[in-house]
Amino acid sequence: MSRRAVIVGTGAALPPRRITNAELAERVDTSHEWIVERTGIEARHIAGDGETTATLATEAARKALDAAGIPASTIGLIVLATATPDQTFPASATRVQTALGINDCIAFDVQAVCTGFLYALSIADNMIKGGMADRALVIGSETFSRILDWEDRATCVLFGDGAGAIVLEARETEDEGILATRLHADGRHNDLLYVDGGVSTTGTVGKLRMRGKEVFRHAVVNLAAVLNEVLEAAGHRPEEVDWVVPHQANKRILDATAKKLGLDPSRVVVTVDQHANTSAASVPLALDVAVRDGRIGKGNLVVLEAMGGGFTWGAAVVRF
Repeated sequence: MSRRAVIVGTGAALPPRRITNAELAERVDTSHEWIVERTGIEARHIAGDGETTATLATEAARKALDAAGIPASTIGLIVLATATPDQTFPASATRVQTALGINDCIAFDVQAVCTGFLYALSIADNMIKGGMADRALVIGSETFSRILDWEDRATCVLFGDGAGAIVLEARETEDEGILATRLHADGRHNDLLYVDGGVSTTGTVGKLRMRGKEVFRHAVVNLAAVLNEVLEAAGHRPEEVDWVVPHQANKRILDATAKKLGLDPSRVVVTVDQHANTSAASVPLALDVAVRDGRIGKGNLVVLEAMGGGFTWGAAVVRF
């Protein structure tokens, strides 16, 4: 028997404000058909006044704790993945900690953009294995609408806001929990997907910039490679996977990655049509949807994967 981190609850939060493609077409030169054909996106949720990365993260965390049936006071670790924190510092994770009424626990943010949740999951997994905590909240939360250039139709149609969370619990087991994680980064591709601002460079927040065709090409290659890598590390083959929960960036990327691996597309959880790209929130959001609608259940072998700006990419194999 080994000490493993087991997912015991999931939760999600979306801002009430939902914007369809038709509504976007009223403010930028685009159309519903153009967006769907190139991305698969039909709508996205946008944070309103008073809604922040931390408030969305807190709502998702509460739902995950309720699903797990455990009190917030038993959480010893909060790892929050975000590229859009409430403040430059302190970490948004500490705002979540306070909102949940936890007086003392380890709490910090992780920034790896769309791969952030996979990075956060791997960190929490290893901290639990190392005995630093017995229960952890791992959260992905973003308000990307605040860094979009709403005049750039190539990028503003792609993103939305939201949060997803899981509760991890330490258990002595061999056949459940996080079986393997693998992470990568290659900073040579910074100029393909980035924000043109920063505290130590421009002193401004900046706006998101992307060269979509180049990102697409790297995404398909890198995601297929890391999926094979993490499955090999876990001792499993692609045909044994029950569900793939990918980063929800673009339906064409999801289809191309599944095809490259020989995976059944019906086993890929897709929420990009309703959520758009929510960066670090997209994997836990999609996971929560599939858990709550009954697709993912006890005993299922699930692969989580993502790629984001940096470039960063990673994957995890989880037995529920």
